Amino acid sequence: MLFVVPPLAGHVNPTLAVAAELAARGHQVAWTGPSAAVAPLLPTGSLLYPAGDRDAADGHDLGGARWRDLRGIAALRFLWAEALIPLARAMLPGVHTAVEAFRPDVIVADQQALAGPLVARRHGLPWATSATTSAEIIRPFDDFPKVGEWVNLRIAALLAECGAPGGWDPRFSPHLVLVFSTPALIGDGGPERTEHVQDAANGFAGRYPPHYAFVGPAFGARPPAGDFPWRRLDPRRARVLVSLGTLNRAAGARFYPAVLRAADALADRAQLILAAPADLAGDIPPHMLHQEYVPQLQLLPHLDAVLCHGGHNTVCEALAYGLPLVVAPVRDDQPIVARQVAEAGAGVRVRFGRARTDELHQALTAVLDDPAHRRAARRIQASFAAAGGAATAADRLEKLPPGPRTGLSAPGTAPTENEKGP
Repeated sequence: MLFVVPPLAGHVNPTLAVAAELAARGHQVAWTGPSAAVAPLLPTGSLLYPAGDRDAADGHDLGGARWRDLRGIAALRFLWAEALIPLARAMLPGVHTAVEAFRPDVIVADQQALAGPLVARRHGLPWATSATTSAEIIRPFDDFPKVGEWVNLRIAALLAECGAPGGWDPRFSPHLVLVFSTPALIGDGGPERTEHVQDAANGFAGRYPPHYAFVGPAFGARPPAGDFPWRRLDPRRARVLVSLGTLNRAAGARFYPAVLRAADALADRAQLILAAPADLAGDIPPHMLHQEYVPQLQLLPHLDAVLCHGGHNTVCEALAYGLPLVVAPVRDDQPIVARQVAEAGAGVRVRFGRARTDELHQALTAVLDDPAHRRAARRIQASFAAAGGAATAADRLEKLPPGPRTGLSAPGTAPTENEKGP
């Protein structure tokens, strides 16, 4: 199986666990994506086919400095016009080469790696969507229909440019959509559906299409995060991780000082562990811990709560350990994920751009003191455990009919039936 991924850690990480499970069952696995960013995220010895590495010509700016300064609709437009569409163009030749060299039975394409479905169709291969964020699953543009129409037009133009037939959406496979979450967190606000499906694992009936597999988070091996001062964790106080993730950490210049002031107000009862760039963190008081990077998965079992940006990976990893959250969304899918957390009762949403010390203090106090938040987090934790993670994802992938092992279809001979997603 070939995993097609963008140069984003949060989108690569879930594939590591699924690939490890598949490899343990005897399957061959490989990745294709921008090698400079993806290679450091993969286990040693992994097979990676380069696709879409940045150069002066391609111009895709996924996670670049211009993107980090944008918010709201402007950030979303930039994401599609200046990052995802150019990334698809840049990745297409490398993904074609990967398919021809590796000859996969199935392609697993991240929702933000649009080159994967385009190449799969051209070669007549079945493909699965890897939905590493749940935002696209719940009709995110219902409140902004013009934005949704604009995104659809950009995708349609890409399909036409590549010579692909219209009437389908590369973000949603008609064969299998792997969602690394559960309805216990994201709710029942999915796409238009015709079937009513009982979802016993998550405690209520949902109406998502049967090819949507809610597998919960999948945890794989991570690159070493360096040493961590484990002995400095204070067993007498609640411990709270503060993290803005990989891409947003540089945007916290105004946020981190408010966090430090809130930490001072909670110093007698809570130890905050700040993962942030040293030049932005400021003067760290002795009652806190500061690291540029932390071994997040290893640290989570020792925590009582998490304050984060609403990145899907960080949120689901925290909830997988039953930890309530304070969520300060920055951009893109993060406001949607933050709303899911708050509506599920598993945490409190706060502002990022105009963060106030008193707001952060009250939110942290609420998730540490109100047992309702922890109960909701543990309910979602139970749904994640029941969903099965990487093992369930591998089960569903194994059930897909394999593509041609010899004589791959020539470009342009893929089926043209309507494959429209939600």
